[in-house]
Amino acid sequence: MSHAATDPATTAPSTSHDDRGNQVYVAPGWKLTWLRFKKHRLALVFLWLIGLITIVATIPAFFATMDPDDSRAARAFRPPQVIRIVHDGTLTLPFVYAAESARNPRTLKLEWTVDRETRLPVRMFVKGFEYELFGFIPVDRHFVGIPPAYEGSTVHFLGTDRLGRDQWSRLMFGTQTSLSIGLVAVAISTLLGILLGGISGYYGGLVDNVIQRIIEILQSLPPIPIWLALSAALPRTWSVTTVYFAITVILALLGWTRLAREVRGRFLSLREEDFVSAARLVGASKMRIIFSHMVPSFMSHIIAAVTLAIPLMILNETFLSFLGLGMRPPAISWGVMLQEAQNLQSVVNAPWLMIPGLFVILTVLALNIIGDGLRDAADPYAN
Repeated sequence: MSHAATDPATTAPSTSHDDRGNQVYVAPGWKLTWLRFKKHRLALVFLWLIGLITIVATIPAFFATMDPDDSRAARAFRPPQVIRIVHDGTLTLPFVYAAESARNPRTLKLEWTVDRETRLPVRMFVKGFEYELFGFIPVDRHFVGIPPAYEGSTVHFLGTDRLGRDQWSRLMFGTQTSLSIGLVAVAISTLLGILLGGISGYYGGLVDNVIQRIIEILQSLPPIPIWLALSAALPRTWSVTTVYFAITVILALLGWTRLAREVRGRFLSLREEDFVSAARLVGASKMRIIFSHMVPSFMSHIIAAVTLAIPLMILNETFLSFLGLGMRPPAISWGVMLQEAQNLQSVVNAPWLMIPGLFVILTVLALNIIGDGLRDAADPYAN
């Protein structure tokens, strides 16, 4: 009996279980949030998807098949080429069929037909146009494309627009612009929301009244006319980079109010807590109490709020650019690409011009689901 009671084989599982339980009890807030988030399977799947989109946004030229600004009238409205692995019932390496164009003598419309006699191989890590990886490393390798031996042949996975520019390559570069605007705008609005909301909730009194009145004024303004007015006020002579930063600042200045209200509410409840009082007694400055003690106590909630704000910023940029009041050509963004689909006749003749809209929907949906998962995981009272 005594031997069985002290047998390591019988005590090991209990000890291991106790250790895991102790690790949970002493785990920091971010780790508990991650453990709860991993139970949200759909959010995890979309997290991998957003990770892939982020990689594309970081090095878009690597995933592009050709220069996004390379235009040629002879390639206008070329339909998408589908990657195939079967030819005449035989399994082969990936390829696309070539396409031939001819002018319709009656309508004078350029019509494309598939040339099933000519196959163009699709390979990975092929040589193509030169670009600078991360802005300073000159390379000419691309993730996928046509081998250099087939000089003069091009592949268009998503077709071309009215100027003969490759939609796939433009989508890769547009991902970088649209996603970065969303991230930068949210970063600025988050800093403003935490700073002003924290000061408002911690100091109270006149400072709180002034900040809250500013928030109420901004929230009472109709957003669409304000966006239109501010964007239309941008000089047409500004460079693409200047317009980029201007749109980012506009979106950030109009997007910080909601987070500021949430931060203020949390600070009103936290400023009387024991750990805040203890920080005051040891002589900590007010800014240190706010940013070193109070803000980290609900950082998980802030991360969830930020994740839900990014898709809204992306939609705002797409909306403004679609109306021609945001990013303008020669800039490339999802909204600028969707400008090509404003003409109903163009959509009828080339429905693939709407594909960037599908990427907008997918990205926004993924970010919203991830945000919902983080919000549930950050809730300490959730099951």
